[in-house]
Parts: sequence; C-alpha cells; structure tokens
Amino acid sequence: MVSSYEKIGNLISQIRQERGLSQAEFARRLRTSQSAVNRMEHGRQNLSLETLGRISDVLNKQLISLSGEAVNLRIEGGHPLKGEITLKTSKNAAVGLLAASLLNEGVTRFKAFPRIEEVYRIIEVLESIGVSVRWLDGNDLEIKRPKKLKLDKINAEAAKQTRSVLMFIGPLIHEFSKFRIPYAGGCKLGTRTVQPHLFALEEFGVNIVATSGNYNIDVKKKPASRITLYEPGDTVTENILMAASKFKSETTIEFASANYAIQEVCMFLKRLGVSIEGIGSTTLIVKGVSSIKKNITYAPSEDPIEAMFFVSAAVTTNSKITIKRIPIEFMAVELLKLEKMGLKVDKSKRYKALNGFTDLVDITVHPHNGELTALSDKLHSLPYPGLNADNLPYFVPIAACAKGRTLIHDWMYDNRALYYTELTKIGAQVELADPHRLYVTGPTKFRRADVVCPPALRPASLLLIGMLAADGVSMLRNVYTINRGYEDLAVRLNTLGAHITVVHEI
Repeated sequence: MVSSYEKIGNLISQIRQERGLSQAEFARRLRTSQSAVNRMEHGRQNLSLETLGRISDVLNKQLISLSGEAVNLRIEGGHPLKGEITLKTSKNAAVGLLAASLLNEGVTRFKAFPRIEEVYRIIEVLESIGVSVRWLDGNDLEIKRPKKLKLDKINAEAAKQTRSVLMFIGPLIHEFSKFRIPYAGGCKLGTRTVQPHLFALEEFGVNIVATSGNYNIDVKKKPASRITLYEPGDTVTENILMAASKFKSETTIEFASANYAIQEVCMFLKRLGVSIEGIGSTTLIVKGVSSIKKNITYAPSEDPIEAMFFVSAAVTTNSKITIKRIPIEFMAVELLKLEKMGLKVDKSKRYKALNGFTDLVDITVHPHNGELTALSDKLHSLPYPGLNADNLPYFVPIAACAKGRTLIHDWMYDNRALYYTELTKIGAQVELADPHRLYVTGPTKFRRADVVCPPALRPASLLLIGMLAADGVSMLRNVYTINRGYEDLAVRLNTLGAHITVVHEI
C-alpha cells in the first residue's frame, strides 16, 4: 500500500517537474539539500506542516488543504505590468465537459485542461463514483469511466462545494431509475434557483424532490420533442443538452444559452456522434445516440473571462500588456465599451482555436495615462452575444480609473453587487443604489489594505486587481475562492512584473 508520504512525494515531484525545476534548483529555493528533496519525493522524509507550507510557497501550488488553513496573497502594489500572457482554457467549459464525459464509455482525453479548484472538486466527485481520472503530460487529462457507476459512494463534501454537480443529472438519467446527488454549492451569490433544471428535466420524465442535503431523482425516462427553458442559463442548457444526447429521437431546445461554454459542450458532443444544429443560437436541435463508446481527444478553447481579468488588471495598473488567444466573439462587446471609454487596444487577425471552431485574437492593451472617461449609459450584462455576466464585474475597477460616474447594473445575481462595495476598503468610491445597482466614481487612488476575500470568485479577484495598483503592501486573505477559477494566478501575474507572494497561514 502506498503511504501518505509517498503520495505527497509523488505530487511534489510531479509539480516540480511541471515547473521545470531540477532537484538541485528546487533544493536551493527550499533552502535544503538535494538529498533531502530526493527523500521527500520518495516518501522517506517526515514532512511537518511548516515544511509543507514552504514547499507550497516555492512551487506556488497548494499541496494539501487543512481545516483552519488559509492561503493568502501578499501583494506589493504600485508596479506596472508588462510583457505578454497566454490564456488558460475555460473554467466554465471545463466543468461542463467533465460532466459530459460521463456519457462516454470510451476513453476521453482533454488537452490543456485548467488545474483549478473547481475542476479538482468535480474530479473528486468523479473518482468517488468509480471514474478513473489521470493527469498526463502538462495539463492533459484522461478519463475512463467504469461500466457501472457507484453513486452510493459519491463524495458529498466535494459535491457541495460546486454548483456544477447539477450537470451530472443529465447524463445519469440514462443509467439509473433512482439516484440522488448532494445540494449544489459554489459561489455565495444569493438565491440561485435550480427550478429551470427541474422544469426542463420534467419533460424527460425526471422528477426531482429536495430533501435534507440532497436532490432525490426519480426517472421514468421518455423522449421530449420540444423543450422551452425557463431561463437561458448556461448550466441548465448544458444539462438538457446532455440529457437529450442519448435519445435517438429529435429534441428541440428553445430559449437556450448560446454562451461559450455551451458551444464548447456542443462541439464535444458532436465528436461523440451526437447531431446538434443551431450551435451559437438560442434554438438547438439535438438528435442523440443510444450508446456512446469512443476513444477521443478534445482540446477546449481559452477562457474569455480570464481575458477580461487581465484586461482589467492592465487598465487598473495603467499598464501595457499583450494577451494571447482571446476568444474574440465573447469579448467583442467588452472591448468596444472600453474603446468608447478611451482605451487603446490593438487586435491581431483572427485565427482558430485547437477545437477548430472558436475564433481567437491576440490583443495589446495600452496605458491610458488617466484619460479614460466614464460611459454616459449604464453597463449591464446580457445573454450572448451581449456583455458576459462574468465579465461585468471587471468593469468596476476600470470604472474606478475613469473620470466621472458610472452606473453598473448587475441584475443577474442577488448578492454580487453587494460584494463590489469591498473595493471601498482599498480606496474605490462605490455607492450602492440597491442590491443590483451601484455607482462607481473615478478617478481613484487605490490604497493598500488587509482584506479577507468575499465568498464569490469575481468580486474576490477585483480586490487583487485593485491591490496591484495600490502603492505599498496589501494582504488578500483566504484566496480559495479565487483559486476556484484561476490557475497559478500569482505566478502568472509575477511573470508580468507583479510582486505577489503566496503565504500559508495555519
């Protein structure tokens, strides 16, 4: 039996090699001997919590998660960013693709998959029900599911930390007449109803009853010729797509989301042999296959929300950076708004992502030198092809840099606008009009602060952006929320000239 020290040692060795570090260089940074590193990696060295914390800091990767442990970021702000950054693949597409892999009884391989906490939680759930998940070279991921899934063994703790577990229902209705999954979690953004899922799945003969801590699902499976979604949500659209994918009859899904994650899942399902018409529109026509067993490799496209993070960081720090491999159709409105505020952005010609479908561009964001002007009309999100709901938050620190007063209307989530007021702790002038609308007045002189992350991914990352612009040293505490959606963010920002240190606190 492999010991815990051997497991940790294997993990340390794997991450060290991914970072391109020799044992000697790793030992030097860790301030120990190469022989000690060799013993660690072979499971022959006792590792204290302090040592594990130092190793995590050197590798910029959290190795273990302990009750009471917090991962913090120490940010020395006031340094302009420069250079270029290549985007990682999409978080939201990744979780949908992981759920969709349950439809395939063959071997599924994903190229360049994001190593983020949200993905780790879904992998933990998959492994708990018998799915074999293995990281290959770099960030490639291999998934092999058993003939029979063990739903009675589902990891409830991991499942409750992510809303994405809801998307397991669509694939699982084809295998079980009764099952249950834990309540969905994720960001704390107020009341995020699951009713659209329940209403749509009812059309396939699925009855879902909420009891203490679980959704109990009873399936009397039947095809549905036409389903109108209660709202055009991303996860509900993906859920119904997956449910429809194993009915040989034709299913028309109306009022669907056409967002990037849905398009990605559609392209993957087509690779599995499912016929889908209308990709990129709000009406999808799906003709499924009753059995899927294919060995396939699929390369998801890059993350437009990560693109907006780096654009916001460049603007807020008044920097010039180049951001490579941006899915332009999902950033076009955002860039147009910024250009109308006075920001200069250069764009390359379009080229295709590795999925052969998504259009990409490289952009260079130029310093604005305090010449941005607030838009006269409000900023608000809309379903694709409008301004993306997850990109809207990144206009808050940008608006704080602009001359004038900006109205931002975040109508989609109950609590998210409330979290934007956290930016007042670092000097922004944010006035809450009501739970969904706020006024941001600029220009702003950001200031250093010591702040705990709010329990929502995008608002938490805004504090990091503001702290990068603030002179002096700030501390952003308990950044698990940010790690849910961004891979190695501190390391990557440091390659652009930021000064960020990962600090473990027990």
